[in-house]
Amino acid sequence: MAQYDYDLFTIGAGSGGVRASRYAAGLGARVAAAEERYLGGTCVNVGCIPKKLFSYAAHYGEDIAQAAGYGWRVAAPAFDWRTLVANKDREIERLNGVYAKLLAGAGVTLLRGRAALIDAHTVEIDGRRVSARYILVATGGWPVVPPIPGSELAISSNEAFHLKELPRRVLVVGGGYIAVEFASIFHGLGVDTTLVYRGERLLREFDADLGGFLAAQMQKKGLHIRFRSNIERIARTADGGALRATLADGSALETDCVMYATGRAPNTHGLGLANAGVKLAANGAVVVDERFQSSVPSIYAVGDVIDRVLLTPVALAEGMVVAESLFGTAGRSLDYENIPTAIFSNPNVGTVGLSEAKARERHGDIDVYRTNFGPLRHQLTGSGEQVLMKLVVDRKSERVLGVHMVGPDAGEIIQGFAVALKCGATKRQFDATIGIHPTIAEEFVTMREAAG
Repeated sequence: MAQYDYDLFTIGAGSGGVRASRYAAGLGARVAAAEERYLGGTCVNVGCIPKKLFSYAAHYGEDIAQAAGYGWRVAAPAFDWRTLVANKDREIERLNGVYAKLLAGAGVTLLRGRAALIDAHTVEIDGRRVSARYILVATGGWPVVPPIPGSELAISSNEAFHLKELPRRVLVVGGGYIAVEFASIFHGLGVDTTLVYRGERLLREFDADLGGFLAAQMQKKGLHIRFRSNIERIARTADGGALRATLADGSALETDCVMYATGRAPNTHGLGLANAGVKLAANGAVVVDERFQSSVPSIYAVGDVIDRVLLTPVALAEGMVVAESLFGTAGRSLDYENIPTAIFSNPNVGTVGLSEAKARERHGDIDVYRTNFGPLRHQLTGSGEQVLMKLVVDRKSERVLGVHMVGPDAGEIIQGFAVALKCGATKRQFDATIGIHPTIAEEFVTMREAAG
């Protein structure tokens, strides 16, 4: 008789948890997974997928307007928010079903309900206790809204996907990728949008040129940005029909919706991790080693709950490392260097490798190649939209350390250059590559003069 009910019990059926569970089952393990909300986690339900769908929707109005430069005569477009939300919900429901089939097809037992640890090998789900040789915590993260007066009147990105009506005016608070993405979405859908950020430039975790250039392009499109500003309190207006956000400088903005995008916290509250002696970081993240093992040998964690790199493909890779190390040959590892990232703002941002500042810090002498220009598409639209492209190169070895871009389809373009950086490509190899003409991407292989 087996000592435990399962070889692996996964808490959380998001990207990392599902991948680890399926892969472990494929290696012969007896696996169960518990999920209290929705299959696919943040990415499928209130993250990557619906956000990208909303981003597509937000671009259509601009595309229709710019089509006039190419001879198209289109009647004034009308947008219906409820249609977008309904169609999005139908696609998410389909994906939930896909995840359920994937787990069932792999032989993973799915338990619906909230799971909590009792000890190092025991989990309780809605009063039922099961045991496992190993437990994997993959519960993701959750948006944080600061506890200011009136914060209950604000929403996070979670609620933004389910608004009953599209507001006429929105304040988006934050300067990171979620903030700029949603500000772009609302603005693109015709909402009077203001982005409020306490810092001096957007995307402070990325190369400095990206945030500055993005802000300029967003403002050129008519989106309002208030830097060095922060909301101190939110209240309803006297007639109750709107919100009044008072800023730290004493000024006030009237709006119909305040959305906070100021950070996410690891979702570990109420999981019973203390019962098992699992060490947590100050922000609640599970502390793990390079194999994603916690301070308790039988308990592992992956994804946003460990607060390393909050990206779906990273969670997937981490889940596979855990499954392989526990039930396979243990030869798989994860390299966090040169992970590509795309931000689906308008315009898009794509980046891989080191920022200019990080490259100088690590390598000393570097060369920076930078260009900004009006892409061919907009020569007939009159939009004035610009593209920024940047290479960061180690001067001694000529190895390309970073590739950065703000412009259309930046994520699609950067993905290919991520492969090049992973292979250690040099500037000389970039220069020897024939570009595809006329494209935006060809600029990355035609920049010849270093800017610094």
